[in-house]
Amino acid sequence: MAMENIRQWEGSDVVDPDKARIGRLEDVYFDAETDEPLFVTVHTGLFGRHLTFVPTENASLGQGYLQVARYKTEVSNAPQLEPGGDLSPTDEERVFKYYGLDYQPAATESGRRLVRR
Repeated sequence: MAMENIRQWEGSDVVDPDKARIGRLEDVYFDAETDEPLFVTVHTGLFGRHLTFVPTENASLGQGYLQVARYKTEVSNAPQLEPGGDLSPTDEERVFKYYGLDYQPAATESGRRLVRR
């Protein structure tokens, strides 16, 4: 299923390849230059107090959930953001590197690759 309607899935469950629940989808972060969804943030931890970044690479939309290509154990150690917080340029690079993804700052005024919409 195409990812262009991913914004409609905010609040849905995010599951890993084994369909183990990771958490609830909070936000979608898009590439500032291509407008492609690159990451979602997921409420994780006790009472969903943290927002954890999960790549959308090879993700698919199912019936009421987003299935990502990363396993729950990997996601549980990923960089986190406090609800209502902002992602600094340093944290942005750290998120990419944690998942082994190439990182290049965007050719935008802010230099930020990820934008939340």
